[in-house]
Amino acid sequence: MREILGRRRKLRSKRSGGRSDQIRAALTFATAWQWPVLPGVGPKQTGAPGCACPDADCTVPGEHPFDPGLLAATTDERMVRWWWTNRPTAPIVMATGAPGPCAVSLPALAAARALTALDRAGVRIGPVVAAPDRWFLLVAPYSLAELGELLYAKDWVPGSLRFHGEGGYVVLPPSETGQGQVRWERAPLPGSASPWVPGVEAVLDVLVETLTRTGVSAPEL
Repeated sequence: MREILGRRRKLRSKRSGGRSDQIRAALTFATAWQWPVLPGVGPKQTGAPGCACPDADCTVPGEHPFDPGLLAATTDERMVRWWWTNRPTAPIVMATGAPGPCAVSLPALAAARALTALDRAGVRIGPVVAAPDRWFLLVAPYSLAELGELLYAKDWVPGSLRFHGEGGYVVLPPSETGQGQVRWERAPLPGSASPWVPGVEAVLDVLVETLTRTGVSAPEL
């Protein structure tokens, strides 16, 4: 009888492994790294395309906050634990801007080339989030005024380069959205304190140059 109960516990643990990974990651982001998070709306059903929100034409299926809204993002352990206990497969959405990092994103193919260019140039980068269509380079928090000065100094900035600052958000791994799995392309070091991230000015020139050379300049719809 003990062997049967032990086997049942083992099987249950195996089936719920993904769920425990999700809540563990959310708690690490919120409590250890002080990145404000909240649950995303998620896909219609796990592994299926489409968004669970009421908008039939949702352009970011499963990736965005819905209920609660973005302003509810928090680092409170009890709230985060309650959210993912009740919605164990919900995507983990991070509100960008202090106290968490901001982000710069670009189409996946161009992003892969940009990372190679940054490595060749000896530019130190932080964590990189890879969604099916776009990659997100996490950077230090910046203000709109600081970003405006950087962009004003450029002759031209490709429309496919997007900036996720105060009031924005990024979906973090391990999340499943209506477009597929979100993963780390460059993962934070395991067991570290809040991951180091560069200033946006350190990566901006290479990202603009890469997008210009590859011809990926128009914003994606």
